[in-house]
Amino acid sequence: MGSVTAVLVIDLQVGVLEGCFDVEGVVARVGVLVSRARREGVPVVWVQHEEADMLHGSAGWQLMPELVPKPGEAMVRKTCCDAFVGTPLRGVLDGLGARRLVLAGAQSDYCIRATAHRAVGEGYSIVLASDAHTAASTAFGDVSISGEQIVAHLNRSIGGLARPDVAVELAAHDAVGF
Repeated sequence: MGSVTAVLVIDLQVGVLEGCFDVEGVVARVGVLVSRARREGVPVVWVQHEEADMLHGSAGWQLMPELVPKPGEAMVRKTCCDAFVGTPLRGVLDGLGARRLVLAGAQSDYCIRATAHRAVGEGYSIVLASDAHTAASTAFGDVSISGEQIVAHLNRSIGGLARPDVAVELAAHDAVGF
């Protein structure tokens, strides 16, 4: 039997998604992914970011209304990009027996990337849902970078995390195998 898989829905919150690329499509695809996981008995873990301008319980902190955790699904609060830092995430995953994580959410260049790097470093296999993560456009120096480009770059580069004992996969939301 393969590793237990868990779906991590990261930061799909009202305040995080402001200005992000393809929000409606990403939220819809994550909804489909979560529904598939639930039907197949795959645990779903919800991660929510909070900070001074997005306090726990505030309007911006809320998950998008289309995404409703079911009773009993784990909720993890975090205060930095890496969802493992200062949170009970490792214990939650251990309690589920999860060794393979499907990542979806926001922001691709911060919380998705940081959590993916840490997960692989901790020995978890990962699947990045290629069409179920998003980012806001930004700039560095004189270079403008669109949210769409950030998503594409992470999809292209995620394989660079691979190591001999940990699988790193990329799959569309409806092609993720559980």
